[in-house]
This record gives sequence, C-alpha cells and structure tokens, in this order.
Amino acid sequence: MRGALMVCGTASDVGKSSVVAGLCRVLHRRGVSVAPFKAQNMANNAYVTPSGHEIGRAQGIQALAAGAVPEVAMNPILLKPTGERTSQVVVMGRPAGHLDAAAYQAEKPRLFATVLEALADLRRRFDVVIVEGAGSPAEINLLHSDIVNLRLAAAAGVPAIVVGDIDRGGVFAAFYGTVALLPDDLRPLVRGFIVNKLRGDPALLAEGPAELERRCGVPTLGVLPYLHGVTLDAEDSLALPAPAPASGAAIDVAVIRFPRIANFTDLDPLAMEPGVGVRFVDRPAALGRPDLVVLPGTKATVSDLEWLQGRGLHTAIEACGARVLGICGGYQMMGRTIVDEVESERGTVAGLGWLDAATVFKPTKVTRQRRGHALQQRVTGYEIHHGRVTATDSWIALDDAYGAGPEGSQRGRFSGTTLHGLFEEDGFRSAFLGVEPSGVSFAAAREAQIDRLADMLEAHLDLAAIDSLIKEAT
Repeated sequence: MRGALMVCGTASDVGKSSVVAGLCRVLHRRGVSVAPFKAQNMANNAYVTPSGHEIGRAQGIQALAAGAVPEVAMNPILLKPTGERTSQVVVMGRPAGHLDAAAYQAEKPRLFATVLEALADLRRRFDVVIVEGAGSPAEINLLHSDIVNLRLAAAAGVPAIVVGDIDRGGVFAAFYGTVALLPDDLRPLVRGFIVNKLRGDPALLAEGPAELERRCGVPTLGVLPYLHGVTLDAEDSLALPAPAPASGAAIDVAVIRFPRIANFTDLDPLAMEPGVGVRFVDRPAALGRPDLVVLPGTKATVSDLEWLQGRGLHTAIEACGARVLGICGGYQMMGRTIVDEVESERGTVAGLGWLDAATVFKPTKVTRQRRGHALQQRVTGYEIHHGRVTATDSWIALDDAYGAGPEGSQRGRFSGTTLHGLFEEDGFRSAFLGVEPSGVSFAAAREAQIDRLADMLEAHLDLAAIDSLIKEAT
C-alpha cells in the first residue's frame, strides 16, 4: 500500500491526534511503513527528536505508534504561544523568532513551501503518511492562508476525513457546517466522517449518519466509543483537567497550572502510578496539604512567576510543608535571579530564592535528549530551554553524548531540574516518590494505550474504505 490521508476535525481536541496515532499503529501492524505529519502545530507540549530538533509532542508519540523514529519533517512548523497574540515560531526544529498573529500570517506563503517539501520528503521515504489537520478546516477567516488543512491536502493530492466529538453534542451540525462552509474547490476533498467519543448505544444515532450523507454527500466511516483510561500525550492545555481538590490518594501531587504551562505531559507517569493522585491547582485555597508540589514548565517564565506571586501561591507553597519540584521554567523561578532579555525582555528579575541557582536567557535554544543517574537510578529526559541555569547542590549526574556533569539543584525540600520526562523511568519515579517499585512500566502502559486505540479503530471503522482513500492520494 502507498498513499496518504488527512485527518481533520470539526474543532480542536475532538480526537484528531488519537485517530492519527491509532491509524499509524493499525498500518504498522500490517507491516506498512507509515509516518505521521502535521504541518503546523500550536502547542507548548514539545518533543525533542534524537537529532536535537523540536517538534510537537503529539507527533513524537504518533511516530512511536508508527514504529518510526520521530523526526523534524513530521512537524515542520511549531507555534509555541507566549502571550495572547504572540508565539515563538519554530521552523524545522529551530526557533525562527517571536511573531504576533499578523506577522505570522504574512510569513505563511513562504512557510508553505517548507511544509510541502517536508511532506514530500516523508512520502518519498514512507509508504503511507497520515496527515493531521489543525483546529477546523472551515475557519473561513483563515482559508486564504491555510497551510495545515485542506489547502495543503489539495496541493499534495491527499483526500481527507473529518473527526467530530459527539460527547460535546452537536456533532451532526458540526459535520454539516464544516462541509457547507468550505469553498467549492475544497469541499470534494472531504470523503468521510468519523464520530468520536460516543457514550452508550450506537443505535441511538438512528438514521443520523444516513441523513447527514443525504444532505451533504459524505458518508460516516465509523462511530468510535468513548475510550476510558487512554491518555496519550496531550497536544495542548485544552486537554488539561479542571483544577481540583485533593483526591484522597496515598500520595497527593499538586501541579501549579500556569497560564502558559508547557510540557505538562511530564506528569503523566505520576498519574499512572498506583496510589498517586495528580491534580492541577491555580489558587492558594485549592492547594491544601499535598505531599508534592510541582512547578512545571512554562513558555513565559517571568510572566508566570509574576502570576504565581500575584495570586499568593508562592506563600501557600512555602507554608504547606510539601516537597517542591521545579521542572525547566518552574526550576528557573525557584532560583535567586532570572536575567531575561530574550523571552520577556524584562532584564533582571528576582526569583523565589528557594534554590541557590541563577538563570540567564540566551538567544539560542538548547534542545537535546539527555541521559544520566539520580537517586541511584537511571534517568532519561530532554532539554528545551533558552534559560541557562547555574546552580549549586546538584542532584543529577549526566553522562551522555553531550558530556558528563552535574544537573539541577536541591536544597532541603526544594529540588529543580531542566530535564523533562524524568518520571518516565520507572525506577527513578519510585525512588523520587519514596515508594517500593509498583511494577508498572510507563513505556509498556503507553504501548498498551496505543494498541487499545488501534484495536478500537479496527473494530469500529470501515478500514476498507480508509485503505481506498489512502491509495487515492496522488
């Protein structure tokens, strides 16, 4: 089999990424060489490839589902929001500047050539490429400059299917409206609908899919049930649960929900651990008496530090007596000073002073995978940061292709590190939590979740129709 297929959605967070991951695994099981692709991703959850390039976290996991090595061609443009109207633009894995929405729109014609070349490169090297869209393909205010949805599909000769979330209601209207709003040249590219996240009996849909096809000419290729317990690495903060009180778990982990939270997938392995409850907190009253507080990554370190202090969360964290771990941006906040002429352009800013560390932001971004040991356990992780931290009292020893040396800082109940992904190592996770190993393997659990997705698609999708669409790609 050779070809390609685009998976669009009626909106963000309807399940496009999961469907792409599932299709990649279905094809990989058959021995098909398959790769994921997303032209433009807007997410602060990032993945560092083995070559040291930065791509969207979702594409990294989709590559693992496909049995492929994650690479920069799978996500040539990554937008990392830094404010309400600005984003850092990462092109082919490297930062290309901070742009507001208008400036980025002006750059799109030039970037479209980069997108097309990246997609063509993957299609030369893989039998099948599963292309993910972004948001909705029917954003009529953006159609003229679209480089990620159906104008890309048209330029690349790739048919498309559209995923809708029935759990939120209005899925038939969303499908119909999507097709109705498309211009005449793009409408024929939509060749099928997938109803996602159905709770209950599919018979309740009655004649809905048939009537939808009668009205707009597009068949429904499957109805996917709501799949509980599958939490593949989320693409953006829309997937975050709402702030919540303590769950009553044996180990209560409170994660500070920064406005520009980044790489919160670092907490997924903790949430999977038996007896550990992970909840997100955005105000002092919700903090309670946790066992561990995590200050996660952020794409706006200085602004989110001011948010933390403005809400009085820093005082509540100090008073609660819990262990505190800062990761990347959260770690930078915990030091004595931050010198930032790059991200916030605020110059020297006082940190929280919990650690003997100082951060200086540099124009070049560090993106690399790292290896080492901590707490007598193997650790693996990756760095994505402009801030260079100088610290004492390190607690991690790195020893990999980038050299050996100390990492992080620790003082009493406060610890910090620049490394994302530390908790994916099972031995380290248990040692850090101070519990006996549970026997739960995060890597195996992630593989099992991907396989559950693939099993669901095989059971509920018209895969023969999907195969035919893939083969139609020119």
